[in-house]
Amino acid sequence: MGAVELFAIDFFQALITGLLVGGTYALMCVGLGMIFGVMRVVNFAQGDFFMLGMYAAYYVATALGVMAVLGPYVGPVVAGLLAGPIVFAVGWLLHRFLVGRVTGVAAVGAEGDGHYAQIILTLGIALVLQNGGLILFGSLPLSVPTPMSRESWELGEFLINQARAVSFAVAIVVALLLYLFLKRTTLGKSMRAAADNAEAALYMGIDVDRCHRTAFALGCGVTAIAGGLIASSQSFQPYIGFDFVITMYAGVVLGGLGSILGAFWGGMTIGLVQQMSTLVLPFQLQNTAIFVVFLLIVFFRPHGMFGRSAERT
Repeated sequence: MGAVELFAIDFFQALITGLLVGGTYALMCVGLGMIFGVMRVVNFAQGDFFMLGMYAAYYVATALGVMAVLGPYVGPVVAGLLAGPIVFAVGWLLHRFLVGRVTGVAAVGAEGDGHYAQIILTLGIALVLQNGGLILFGSLPLSVPTPMSRESWELGEFLINQARAVSFAVAIVVALLLYLFLKRTTLGKSMRAAADNAEAALYMGIDVDRCHRTAFALGCGVTAIAGGLIASSQSFQPYIGFDFVITMYAGVVLGGLGSILGAFWGGMTIGLVQQMSTLVLPFQLQNTAIFVVFLLIVFFRPHGMFGRSAERT
């Protein structure tokens, strides 16, 4: 087999892996994109909700016995999905008692429309979640035990990791369901109206605070599902959220701030660039490649890939 053929195999293997990884990255970026798209809040704690999703999936799979009942193949997937409602509830409570006091209607008329308080508050939540996670869960790296992370399907010359492939499929389904929720349901349409013009939505009788609370909780829950899915193929500890929050913001800005569709494709782009860069760069420089591409796209399209044409939500 010649050098050209070997490079072609490596190229398409990296492309396949990038698509699979990009699917879960896209889902976690959608969660962050929803919060910013509806609430216009820069949530610095989003990476730590991702981390909570990983731990929720781990303990649901192991301590609650989901994996013992459903087996090592189905159990981790169900545990990853159940991480969403758990973190959704955490996000709902945090918005109800903390975040909601400095956002939405409560922030109207505040200096900078409450943005300073929002930044400090979400940073504080991030620190509490990180250090609280360290106290509760310890610093020992964990992962959801499943043979799928070590097994692959053979497709000719290419290998498709089972854990990543299943995570990709689940992430696409969850993203599609979220899209249908926003487009077809009454609450979803209300959330889009609140995102476009909160003041006009108030005059139309829409409960903007409820829309914001739902958006915040949904954004946290969707990102947690992505974390629960990735927990099957990657080890984690309480400070892992910091690494992923950078990826999330890069994906959201690439796609276009305020565009959930853009956040999805931004996450896909990040996954592809990360894996394709391994063809020419060492593993340690993957993030460097991501931000080189990020700077190039922002240079030519300052509003992101979908910043001008896509809807906010």
